[in-house]
Amino acid sequence: MGTLNMLGLAKRIGAKFLLTSTSEVYGDPLEHPQKETYWGHVNPIGVRSCYDEGKRTAETLTMDYHRGAGVEVRIARIFNTYGPRMCLDDGRVVSNFVSQAIRKQPMSVYGDGKQTRSFQYVSDLVDGLVALMEGEHVGPFNLGNPGEFTMLELAEVVKETIDPSATIEFKPNTDDDPHKRKPDISKAKELQLGAQDFLA
Repeated sequence: MGTLNMLGLAKRIGAKFLLTSTSEVYGDPLEHPQKETYWGHVNPIGVRSCYDEGKRTAETLTMDYHRGAGVEVRIARIFNTYGPRMCLDDGRVVSNFVSQAIRKQPMSVYGDGKQTRSFQYVSDLVDGLVALMEGEHVGPFNLGNPGEFTMLELAEVVKETIDPSATIEFKPNTDDDPHKRKPDISKAKELQLGAQDFLA
C-alpha cells in the first residue's frame, strides 16, 4: 500500500519516483549471475516469499504508473549492503556475525555455509542511487558488488577482524534460502551508476 500511495502522490504533484527494490526479486535464481532481464525463481507460497513477492508487486505497480500515467520512475534492485550505523540486531548476515562475535557468541551459519552473497558498501550504493535519479533511464538496475562470497568466507573474515577465537555454529537452513546471489552489473557500468571501485 505504501508504494501505491507514493506513486499516487508522485502522479498528483509531478514528482520523480525512486523504487528501492531488491535482489530478492530473483528468488533462488537459476541464472547466475543475475541480469535485470531474468524474471526470477520465487516460490510464491514459501516462508520467505512475502518480501520477495511484495517487491515484485511494487515493481509491477511502478512500471504501470510509468507506462499508464506518465510518472517518471527509477527502479534499483539493491543487493546486500553493509556499512556504518547498521543495527546489530537487524537480522542481516553481516550484522548477525558482527554482533555475535562482539558478544562472544558462536556465529550462526545456516546450512553448510556454501550459499553465496555479494556485499556492497553503503556509500557505493548511495552513489548509485544518486546517479540513477540524475540520469534518464528507468531501470530496473542491479546495484551491487559483483564480488561473491560464501557465508563461511564471510564468517571467517568477521572472525579474523573481531575475535580470532570466535566459533562457528552450524544450524538448519531456512526453506527457500537462495543458494547463489551475484549481480550482473553490466547495465550499471554502462551508465556509470555508482562508484567505479565496485563497478570495476
